[in-house]
Amino acid sequence: MKLYGIANCSTVKKARLWLEQHEVAVEFHDFKNLSISESLLLDWVNQVGWEKLLNRKGTTWRLLPDEVKASICDETDAIRLMLAKSSVIKRPIVESDGKIAQIGFDEAAYQILFGKH
Repeated sequence: MKLYGIANCSTVKKARLWLEQHEVAVEFHDFKNLSISESLLLDWVNQVGWEKLLNRKGTTWRLLPDEVKASICDETDAIRLMLAKSSVIKRPIVESDGKIAQIGFDEAAYQILFGKH
């Protein structure tokens, strides 16, 4: 399994701490240091839709000019924005065998996903 996110994100920190405490080994991919490819974003969008990947509640989104926010109307616009500003991608994302298994951190969902009841 692979965990995607940004190392200094508080939600990603919670997820990584939970995984560590439950002795779950995952590879971590930091968007800020390693970036993210357009092909991976396209794959994710095909799996869950761009609306689920675009974090409209985070600081990065809130700080965008209103005209930029208003211009995000479809998959192409959203992917372009996520490539330019990876911190606008909802996180963390858990991927298993190339498939998104979880978006965001939810302890109950992690317990089920990782078999740690």
